[in-house]
This record gives sequence, structure tokens and C-alpha cells, in this order.
Amino acid sequence: MSERIGRCTRQTGETEVTVTWNLDGAGNAEIATGVGFLDHMLHLLAHHGLFDLSVRTLGDLHVDAHHTVEDTGLALGIALREGLGERRGIVRMAHAVVSMDEALALVAVDLSGRPYAVLDLSLDGPMLGTLPTEMVPHFFHSLATEARCNLHARLLAGSNDHHRVEAVFKGLARALHAASRIDPARGDRVPSTKGVI
Repeated sequence: MSERIGRCTRQTGETEVTVTWNLDGAGNAEIATGVGFLDHMLHLLAHHGLFDLSVRTLGDLHVDAHHTVEDTGLALGIALREGLGERRGIVRMAHAVVSMDEALALVAVDLSGRPYAVLDLSLDGPMLGTLPTEMVPHFFHSLATEARCNLHARLLAGSNDHHRVEAVFKGLARALHAASRIDPARGDRVPSTKGVI
């Protein structure tokens, strides 16, 4: 099997993002976005998905966190898409139900080549550290758009925003891990009746 590593360097007038995503890693992470809570969540994504993930973002945080979070999500999506390549032999669809104390999240992904995100995230507070709560769904939309994947995330229980979001990120990690695995029974075939993703 060839190396499944995706890379993205994205530079705009607002941010500079560099991402390396090894789909067949061991859960190692080097994360620095300047937004502490986002760094924490991306460490969880790497650890629980067994991805080796490197993310470096320099953004206009003197304005706010919007551009930094959005562009980090876009760059991660591009790197994931590149790492998947033609998506030959992958499982493709997977889901995970993850608890974090009182919180419970359901996350389902389809690495279908079609970008779509459906999110039911009932978050209460305005901020998670220096991360505006409204940027959590925006991050997932950005990731799904550039990864060209279908992403559903739903909070089933919870009262603490930190726990709720952590359960969703862990669910995403487990679902992406399962969906991106190579299925020995499939061989080198694309997992679609169309023959292409």
C-alpha cells in the first residue's frame, strides 16, 4: 500500500496554514493554531483517530478567531482529501457514538466525494476559551467542504459545552479512522457502484 499522507499549504491575506495528515499514523500531533481550544480538539482528533497530524496556523487573531478557525478547517479538509487519493479500497462509511461524562455525540461520515455537513449541535455559551462557540459548526462545514465528505454530527445529551464539543471531535476521530481504513475484501476497487468517487 502506498503512503497515505495529505499536505496543504494555504496562504491568504488573513492566514497562513500548513497541514500534514498521515492517515496511517499512530496518533501523534503537533498542533499550533493560536486558538487553545481548537488545538486541544485537534490533538483529540489525531489521538483517537490514530492519525499523525501536524497543523501550523498563523492568523489575524487581533481581529478575531474566525479566519484562523475557518482556514484551518479548509486546509485540514484539503489534506484529508489528498491523503485519501482516489479512495480505492477504503471502507468509506462509518459512524461513532462517543460519550464524554454527561455528553453523548453521534458522528457519521461518508467519504463519498460529495461535500455536505448536517450538524445538530446545541451549544449554550458564547465562548470556549478563545474560540467563539459559533465557529464550531463552521469548522466542521469547512472541513467537510474541502474533504468532499458527508458529515453528520448530532449531540444526543449533555449540559457542558466543553464536554459536548469534545464528544463530537472524538466521534469524528473514530468515524474517520474507521471510514478511511483499507478494507482487504475490497482490494483496489473504488467503494462506489459508479466506479469512481
